[in-house]
Amino acid sequence: MPTIPPIPASHLHIRRAYVPPAAEDGARILIDRLWPRGVKKAALALHSWQKELAPSTALRQWFGHDPARWEAFRQRYRAELAQQEAALAA
Repeated sequence: MPTIPPIPASHLHIRRAYVPPAAEDGARILIDRLWPRGVKKAALALHSWQKELAPSTALRQWFGHDPARWEAFRQRYRAELAQQEAALAA
């Protein structure tokens, strides 16, 4: 996995994978377990694809795009990220 230097939150921008890259985007990092349908790798102009940082398949399936589950999804996703961080530190 390429090393990415820390970036202040004020410098992060969220873009949909289906939006063409723009010069002001900077490094483009895809955080998703699934490749976007119908999008060629060259079209995304990615710096890296960080599948392991995306929500687990089980969590995505549990959420099911249900707005009523959003807050619980956020908490569970953050817990997953914390577990990954702890495992990497061990």
